[in-house]
Amino acid sequence: MRHSTILAIGMMVAFTVPHSQALAQTTVPAGTAESQLQLLQPPGPGQSAPPITVTLQDALERARKNDPGYLSAVSDAKSAHEDSVQARAALLPSVNASVQYLGTQGNGGLIPDGRYVTNDGVHVYRAWGVFHQDLSPGTFMATGLKKARAAEALAKAKAEIARRGLTVTVSKDFYALVVAQRKYATAQQAIEQAKHFLDITQASEREGESPHSDTVQAEIQYRLQAQAFDEAKLMMEDARLILAVILFPTLNENFSVVDDLDSAQALPAFAEVQTMAEKENPDLRVAIETARESDLDVRAAKTAFFPTLVVDTDYGIEANCFSLRCPRAGFREVGPVPNLGYFVTAALTIPVWDWGTLRSKLHQAEYKQQTAKATLSLEQRLRISELYAAYNEATVARTTVDASRHTAELAAEGLRLINLRYVGGASGVLDVVHAQDALLSSRNAYIDAQARYRAALATLQTLTGSF
Repeated sequence: MRHSTILAIGMMVAFTVPHSQALAQTTVPAGTAESQLQLLQPPGPGQSAPPITVTLQDALERARKNDPGYLSAVSDAKSAHEDSVQARAALLPSVNASVQYLGTQGNGGLIPDGRYVTNDGVHVYRAWGVFHQDLSPGTFMATGLKKARAAEALAKAKAEIARRGLTVTVSKDFYALVVAQRKYATAQQAIEQAKHFLDITQASEREGESPHSDTVQAEIQYRLQAQAFDEAKLMMEDARLILAVILFPTLNENFSVVDDLDSAQALPAFAEVQTMAEKENPDLRVAIETARESDLDVRAAKTAFFPTLVVDTDYGIEANCFSLRCPRAGFREVGPVPNLGYFVTAALTIPVWDWGTLRSKLHQAEYKQQTAKATLSLEQRLRISELYAAYNEATVARTTVDASRHTAELAAEGLRLINLRYVGGASGVLDVVHAQDALLSSRNAYIDAQARYRAALATLQTLTGSF
């Protein structure tokens, strides 16, 4: 074999990358000299400092501190808890203190109690402790408290839905950046391979061993790979921007993500997943608590037909002087008498006639109850169907990972063999081009399959909780 052929073989060995090394590539290599594309980046704090290393768990914690939708749901849950505290307090007696002074215009000493007959003196002092207790049917059945607790459980379930939804969003954006970095590395290798192959065809053409058409085809392949490299660089920058918006209160791209695509957790058995979904599904819990609220609304509407009893007990003084003992304005001849005492007011209210208002409110509550029951039934069916669909998606995604890995291994081996055949003159330039394209697409498909499996696990955990 002539010197040029030996040179070609040496160059092919130099640029052929073992597949195991390519699959293990998880870091972004330095840009190639062939690509002159410069992308703009927003200025951010601490660009000169070392980049922050962010794991998926770090990303989730950061996003929960910055996402307004999740923070709003958490705030609603906390507010609902305070409503429960207030509803419980409303069942218990309340105690208030009141101090008053009533000054009444006198009658020139003709009568001692002034011009307002309801006041028994020109000067009246009141200092009371007021004990209030509502003894209505709603108080005995604690309807308000139960409804507030149902609303609290509903708000907590919605907060959990928001948390799990945010987890899916962050996971997808996190692994979108990881995938973009891997595809950038793959595109880097592809453009280097295309450049080396172009050098080989040019050397062979100069030696008269290959036609000019081979060089043209190799240059076309190189230029296409250069365009693909620029697109991969753009995709990586876009993915970084999207993730930066979620993670930081001020836009900051000075961070790196930990590539753990190769260490995805195993998919649990369906029986285990089904058990977790029955206990930990927040969407179903929302429907259950909504139905519970509607039941309590019906109960409250029914109790409105019953009488209500309110008892107020006042203890203190109401006298013509601010003292425990003093003479009465109208009975000064009796002398000082005790002022401290109590009086009780019991008010019984019986609904008699309201032109059908209470019955109309009952009908409204019953309509909402029927709707809530229908919604609960639908939610149960939807959650079951979503569980099966999500589990099947995760199963297929896991299988696709294994198949894509094997395909990428075959493509790497195929390119190696085609390169050897081309050097030996048994294959044409198009065979090499097709082998390069097959390797690039198979590696990208393997990366996409890994990301798909991660996304499928995150989606499944919105129904089951963490596993």
